[in-house]
Amino acid sequence: MISASSKLLPSLLRCRASLLRGRNTTSAARNVTAALFTTTIDNHHLSSTRNYHGVATATSKSTTRRTFSTTTAANPQLPSFDNILVDPSIRPGVAMITLNRPKAMNALNDALFDDLLNATTILNNNTTNNIGCIVLTGSKKAFAAGADISEMQHQEYEAVARRDMFAQWQTLVTECSAKTPIIAAVSGFCLGGGCELAMMCDILVCGESAKFGQPEINLGIIPGAGGTQRLTRAVGKSKAMLWTLTGEFWSADEAYRSGLAAKVFPDDELVEGTLDIAETIASKGRLSVQACKEAVNASQELSLKDGLTLERRLFHGLFATHDQKEGMSAFLEKRKPAFAHQDTSKQE
Repeated sequence: MISASSKLLPSLLRCRASLLRGRNTTSAARNVTAALFTTTIDNHHLSSTRNYHGVATATSKSTTRRTFSTTTAANPQLPSFDNILVDPSIRPGVAMITLNRPKAMNALNDALFDDLLNATTILNNNTTNNIGCIVLTGSKKAFAAGADISEMQHQEYEAVARRDMFAQWQTLVTECSAKTPIIAAVSGFCLGGGCELAMMCDILVCGESAKFGQPEINLGIIPGAGGTQRLTRAVGKSKAMLWTLTGEFWSADEAYRSGLAAKVFPDDELVEGTLDIAETIASKGRLSVQACKEAVNASQELSLKDGLTLERRLFHGLFATHDQKEGMSAFLEKRKPAFAHQDTSKQE
């Protein structure tokens, strides 16, 4: 039986889509309450029939789909990947993905992003509900030093436009990690596509030595995966203009003071500090975490009026969950809640 956590997202997305298209916002948002825990979806798996540029290949989806091992549902095992390392149970409810192209300073290429999208999809759609947060990190020297220039150097306009280059990257936000929060733990260089990847995550924290930058202007191009959009929303127009037009780097302290980074840790405490945050998030009710993530992300696209409407409907919908009953009872009884991550219809 599909859990309530897998039913929540489609209703939220339909509601937000209606709001964004300018439909009757009250009616659109009200539909969430009715459909919140009655809509079912099939788990989404990225098909290897397309690479991250959307180019069709001859590989069959049925033979390349990556899923959890059925032998250890409580501690799911992932397939091996060539360009990332994945620990699905580094802390209770927490998975960690480490970018692993050390010779290229974790430069983002087709193969790495394909691995990343597949791994996050599997973790996000884990039906056992034991993954409550994902940490994404790199090496001490570099989180990611940008997109792999050697892959782009000889590309022509017709090819990159037809493929809609970097469009597939955005599915990390819209599909692959739609339910599960991702925290970027940034150490060392975080440049170009690497900075854009970090900004795709729900929370960005960094070590004291982290260096950020959108230096694409030095290559005769501009950021193409969110650098002009997410950066502006995070730090404001003036700083975004300064950093993208000059290509200059900025420090961890500047990232924190500008609102780009949520916390700055001493370098040797970065991973453990980030895992502590992730474990705290994973200890909460999955349905309320998912709803909160959706509401905050919607605030970046909706008007205040429409955002408040969506927030209320999500708030109302959570009263249909076991976690709301358990959380409030535990508070009044002065005990730790035991969240079940399901709606009240699942109770015996």
